[in-house]
Amino acid sequence: MSPKKLEIKNHKLHIKWNDNSSSEIGLKNLRINCPCAHCGKDREEQSETYIPLFSDEQLEISEINLVGSYAVGIKWKDGHNTGIFEFNKLKKLST
Repeated sequence: MSPKKLEIKNHKLHIKWNDNSSSEIGLKNLRINCPCAHCGKDREEQSETYIPLFSDEQLEISEINLVGSYAVGIKWKDGHNTGIFEFNKLKKLST
């Protein structure tokens, strides 16, 4: 399973997969679930009732690139770019 098309519209990442299924993920949900070590550490240090607040820049994607044949690298407008989202993770985050 790999994406054929990635598109951002209406504050969501829309994915068309090579099996002709599609997914969409809210950009806030994507940012909250960033798999990088820094974001993981931040999540561990917060209480379970913590609700993160993001600026507009933190919720805008400036660039998306395929990473090999297994993941997508996302660069956010605020410069954060260390999260690599494996395709399976994207599928799990989708609605």
